[in-house]
Amino acid sequence: MSYLVLARKYRPRNFGEMVGQEHVVQALSNALTQQRLHHAYLFTGTRGVGKTTVSRILAKSLNCQGPDGQGGITATPCGVCQACTDIDAGRFVDYTELDAASNRGVDEVQGLLEQAVYKPVQGRFKVFMIDEVHMLTNTAFNAMLKTLEEPPEYLKFVLATTDPQKVPVTVLSRCLQFNLRPMAPETVLDHLTRVLGAEQIEAEPGALRLLSRAARGSMRDALSLTDQAIAYGNGSLAEGGVRQMLGSADRGHVHALIDALARGDGGAVVETVEAMRVAGLAAASTLEEMTAVLQAMAVLQAVPARAAAVDAADPDAAEVARLAGAMPADETQLLYSICLHGRAELGLAPDEYAGLTMVLLRLLAFKPAGAAEKKSPLNAEARPATAAVAVAPATPRGSSVAQASASAPPAAQVSAAQAPEMPSARPSVERMPAAQQASPAPVVVHAEAETHAVSVARPAPLAPASASAAGHPVQRLPVVDMPGRSPSPPPPLARPAPATDEPDTPVVAVPLRVQPPPGAREAPRESAAGRIRPSEEGDFWHQTVMGLVAAEAINALARELALQSQLVARDVDQWLLRVERETLNQGASRERLQNALAGAGHAVRLAIEVGAVVDSPALRNRAAAEARQLAAEQAIMGDPDVQALMRQWDARIVPGSLKPA
Repeated sequence: MSYLVLARKYRPRNFGEMVGQEHVVQALSNALTQQRLHHAYLFTGTRGVGKTTVSRILAKSLNCQGPDGQGGITATPCGVCQACTDIDAGRFVDYTELDAASNRGVDEVQGLLEQAVYKPVQGRFKVFMIDEVHMLTNTAFNAMLKTLEEPPEYLKFVLATTDPQKVPVTVLSRCLQFNLRPMAPETVLDHLTRVLGAEQIEAEPGALRLLSRAARGSMRDALSLTDQAIAYGNGSLAEGGVRQMLGSADRGHVHALIDALARGDGGAVVETVEAMRVAGLAAASTLEEMTAVLQAMAVLQAVPARAAAVDAADPDAAEVARLAGAMPADETQLLYSICLHGRAELGLAPDEYAGLTMVLLRLLAFKPAGAAEKKSPLNAEARPATAAVAVAPATPRGSSVAQASASAPPAAQVSAAQAPEMPSARPSVERMPAAQQASPAPVVVHAEAETHAVSVARPAPLAPASASAAGHPVQRLPVVDMPGRSPSPPPPLARPAPATDEPDTPVVAVPLRVQPPPGAREAPRESAAGRIRPSEEGDFWHQTVMGLVAAEAINALARELALQSQLVARDVDQWLLRVERETLNQGASRERLQNALAGAGHAVRLAIEVGAVVDSPALRNRAAAEARQLAAEQAIMGDPDVQALMRQWDARIVPGSLKPA
């Protein structure tokens, strides 16, 4: 007898054997018990959660005859009568399953509906089960609408789909809808334990946890993976073997990575990733395991009382609780988000482990400022000093600047000894009206390190000031030079106003961020005419290449190679071409170009070098296009009608809208 896979051998035969779908089982059982039967049912849910199984159980419940042949509609089919055994074997004449994925046309649906006019042959009801119903065409849906809404009393429709969003609302409104949910890993674990116990197969608890998590809520996938694991382990399930079969990362590696990230130890992160690379563990499964651990850590951090309720049999529970206490809650949330989005970036990286390393090191780069300074010594020496200074509040009358600094909070006290002496710039103070200078509010001067542009910010005065008020003494603080700036002499200070009896207000200089010079991409593009250095070889090569292009003798990469290259020298049997990019120098492209040249009467061998190109067919074509564009713009701008429109209506020509004919 051939082997029957676990997913088929242990398929539930009645509602009592179904697991994880209690809400559906209860509703259908009560409806069958009370004889409140609907004419159409729609079961939705992901793969392997029991849509087809519940359909067959429902068909058996409707047609069960009981062990003695006198039974009726029941929520507990006997499983031994002719109808139950035939439905389980797939040969019950009144139960029809249609796979809409391969029979999606209107002809198949009409062929099924033609059977609806005949009464049941063997059972109490005819049951039409259409699997993956969302695959039907619109015409097929329209053909079944009338029968679906008012079927004969002996006909029941059962529809199943994994994508209910694609089912027309006209069909949804005619059905009683049940959503079968993905099963929790704990539910899958319990069922696998019972199945393997019945099969008398030894299995480690860690191996079953891995299988239950890898199933992703699908019981069929869990049983299929269990079959594969039994074959891999030669009749037994060991955690190491299952982990190697699934390619999933060891929780020990995951815990080590999270612990290193909590300590800010980038070296330990890189070493652990390299060890995982050597072991051949999948990078995507590593991030998946990390998200699971981080989710458990976040729950413990948000609800500490749950720490006492964790599963004591789970060896990872204690380690997760320790990591939850070692990593701040905000970093846990940040790392969870980084890992979740990092899985989508692995396919974009040149190497998945390079992508994994960058995803993990991203947390160290995005750590909060306080945590980074405490935990990571990497930036202590390389970080340049800044002159971000908080201004001390106004001091009482007659007090000195030193006293004002002493009375300020510790975070706001800055002295010349604390700041490095880099006199590349000095603040300049503009003369302010007397009424504003008399205000006791603090003054902040922003001194730009190169141009010495100064802006003075002052809050609104709290009380009217005397007309005889004057300026305040200025506290000179050294300004940190911006990186890459050459020192320049300080500008002269404005003449201070006469001293008054008003309180002293210190003025401090804060360097501003300077906009860097425009990059290469922002620089204006050089015209092709300015680059071309015409030559006799260039004239010949341009004529030859354009002839090949017009005859469609070359295309794709060979065409690009010919257009972007410069003919440097010609010999009897060899031509030397020059290209600017090494990527154009491909053997297949060079061979196609040689064959095209041979067809045009030039049987030569091409040699290609990499260097600056000053005369290529592409440059000549571009220069000709630029010339045509310039001529078109000059013709439009010189047109009298266009000039009249611009004068009378203040019209303008949209840049880039002019295209030569």
